[in-house]
Amino acid sequence: MTDIKLNHLAIVVDDMEAALRFWRESLGLAQAGKIESVPAEAVDIAFLRLGDAHIELIQPTADDSGVAKYLAKRGAGMHHLCLDVPDLDAKLNELRAAGYVLINEQPRERDGRRYAFIHPESTGGVLLELYERV
Repeated sequence: MTDIKLNHLAIVVDDMEAALRFWRESLGLAQAGKIESVPAEAVDIAFLRLGDAHIELIQPTADDSGVAKYLAKRGAGMHHLCLDVPDLDAKLNELRAAGYVLINEQPRERDGRRYAFIHPESTGGVLLELYERV
């Protein structure tokens, strides 16, 4: 049995309010907190509760950010999958040793969690984010 759990599914959007209306009003999901601005990543984010996990809506706030480039190239839709892991450093070392491509060689930290991204070329086409609560 693994200690890895689904944290959230992230969806990139071009209109946060329209996206929130759909997920809250049409599907009845509860918003978990306020829309949060993350200047370091040039995005606004909102989380919606979905059982033990969340749906994260991501809207770029700068035209030159990675998320804005993703949106321009691929359009709105699924962006990444995020999993909780008990030991992020150990998991990153294990993945690196196995030859997988890490986007973040060193984890970032925000709001009581450390996180890093694994490149889609290593995961069968899915951008993967790993979280560790600190």
